[in-house]
Amino acid sequence: MPEASPRGTYLVIAEALRSEIETRKGSGHLPSEAEFMDVHGVSRNTIRRALKVLESDGVVESVPGIGWRVVRGGDRRSLAERMTDVIMEDSLSVGDTYPSEAKLCERFGASRTAVRRVLAQMEGHGLLATVHGKGRTVRALPAPVVRP
Repeated sequence: MPEASPRGTYLVIAEALRSEIETRKGSGHLPSEAEFMDVHGVSRNTIRRALKVLESDGVVESVPGIGWRVVRGGDRRSLAERMTDVIMEDSLSVGDTYPSEAKLCERFGASRTAVRRVLAQMEGHGLLATVHGKGRTVRALPAPVVRP
């Protein structure tokens, strides 16, 4: 990458990787981070940030011991979008109990750390409230989002 991007080099690389993934056929495994570093001429940290952007968008996933692979088919919404949609999908109302961390991990196949991060975001946006001894409850309904 010859010059710095005003948008953030990792975001530019994330979009380049997204385009490459969309045109790629065959194997779902991606090249190593080192190969990406050589191709794009950036640091490992920049490549990892780009891959994390794609991971949060549901395009790729990290597989321990293997590396990164493309997520084929399925739901491509981010974990945050899917967890927010639980309120509508489960017909929850204000004051209703939100599913536990364990149930969310099982439902979405996500790590407890990722689920906790999204729950904290949802609490920060005023969608959920934590009631000690009772768990999380719905504090507000999310605004409807129109998706293409």
